[in-house]
Amino acid sequence: MENDELKMSFDPLTIEHLGIKMYSNLPAALAELVANAYDAKAKRVDIKIYDDGVDKSIIVSDNGVGMTFEDINNKFLRIGRNRRIEDAVPSTGERAITGKKGLGKLALFGIGETIKVSTLSKGGTERINFVMDWNVLHETTEGDYKPEFEKVAVENNDSGTSISLTNLKRKSGFDINDIATSLSKLFNLLDSKFKVFISLNEASEIEITNDLKYAALDEQFVWNFPDDNKVFEIEYGKKESVEGKIITTKTPLKPGQRGITLFAHGRLVNLPEFFGHSESSNFFSYATGWLNVDFVDNLDIDVISTDRQSLDWENADTIELRAYLKELVSKIHTDWRKKRKEATADDIQGVSGVDTDKWLATVPADKAKIVREAIEELTDPDTKVNAAGIITEVSYKIMPEYAELHWRYLHPTIYEIAEEYYVAGRYYEAAKAAAQLYVQRVRDTAGINSEAMDRIFNPGNGVLMVTNCSNESESNIQTGHQYLSMGIVSGCRNPLTHNPEYVKHLVDTGLFDEKVCLDMLAVISHLFTRMDQVKLRSAPTVTPKS
Repeated sequence: MENDELKMSFDPLTIEHLGIKMYSNLPAALAELVANAYDAKAKRVDIKIYDDGVDKSIIVSDNGVGMTFEDINNKFLRIGRNRRIEDAVPSTGERAITGKKGLGKLALFGIGETIKVSTLSKGGTERINFVMDWNVLHETTEGDYKPEFEKVAVENNDSGTSISLTNLKRKSGFDINDIATSLSKLFNLLDSKFKVFISLNEASEIEITNDLKYAALDEQFVWNFPDDNKVFEIEYGKKESVEGKIITTKTPLKPGQRGITLFAHGRLVNLPEFFGHSESSNFFSYATGWLNVDFVDNLDIDVISTDRQSLDWENADTIELRAYLKELVSKIHTDWRKKRKEATADDIQGVSGVDTDKWLATVPADKAKIVREAIEELTDPDTKVNAAGIITEVSYKIMPEYAELHWRYLHPTIYEIAEEYYVAGRYYEAAKAAAQLYVQRVRDTAGINSEAMDRIFNPGNGVLMVTNCSNESESNIQTGHQYLSMGIVSGCRNPLTHNPEYVKHLVDTGLFDEKVCLDMLAVISHLFTRMDQVKLRSAPTVTPKS
């Protein structure tokens, strides 16, 4: 028809603010074209980027239902319509419309000054080509912009739309892998029925998939929803409608990879976040994932921001959703701490080859406690301590200065009197001092001035009893204590006397080295422990102590 014309009605400032300002990010602008193709029931979208070092251009084409002349006027060139109300409601099994505000086409002016559109509607006989030029549009003062167009008769019916962007504002080059990954983060609707490909200068194309955004992650734990809702007891009426997965990795994520993204009908509606948590825990450096919350797109009030970066969290429905998400993240955090500690403990055993529980069951309780506390601290995912510091501290507690002396678990009294001599390397004097202390202890307890250990501890008529001698076993213990006490006096050549030449002989011949000293101290320590429970048999029958 001769009166046909295309017309866009607008306030030029609308284009300025909602197009250029809001969609200057290339992936976000391309996402609008991908979403349009999805809503047009396309099965495939091709994003072809060209850069010869001087000129840059982008062509986005799809095999959807295309647009009629009326569609272009009433839908594509019309700004701000409510597509959910005006377009037909999809039948069961059909795609839900992702667009809503009718502002996506303004994204194109955020990245390029010239936009060429070529479209053929399904069943149509004319391909419609038209051009929108930012410089011309910007000079429009009446508020009506009339793009130049042409109609070309066609015989085939390969419906679809192709949009070419030239005179790009971008000066830097294109990282095709980065763009592909960024685009994957904006969608969750890519599958076998809707494929998107991207290429640079006709080189090997990359398929953009839902999983591409997580392809480089080294997953450690995964929580799937709604299945894992049964693990977390949270009261929320719509929790069974929340679908997706939350992932934690083995190593910390880069800042741009952290957080849980919300999607509605396959499109991003809220950038990755943790819904009010302080993020002081290490958990938040390892957690990512996505959740589908389609119901937010069907609320009576539009709660999705124009740029689809966030939800309006002040709405009654979204306040309830946020509370649920915050509690969910908290419970996953707790579960992660448990799983992470167990995994770290398993890693320790795998690397060391040591069954920690089995080993520590054989270690003295006080030392086992030190080791367990250290392992607990080091395997705590939220630990802030320096690992080297912990290892040094634990090693010192278990192996302090002169550890051999420490490891003998000497009676505190023996340890105290022998330590100074031992540290100085005067081993015989250390053992002699301990023996002297023991003999004096026996004398004081028995009330006699004698070294006659055979008589003092005699099971039959001795003065001091370490057992009741009520049976054979107790009598044997008493006898053993008797002989050990006699051996101490004999082995130290009567410790109450002083013979310098004897000491020199022991040192010169090596008959009393560090090991002998420690063995002797251990025996004396045992005797001292027995003396802690000793009882007098009766009044002394030998010469009283003077």
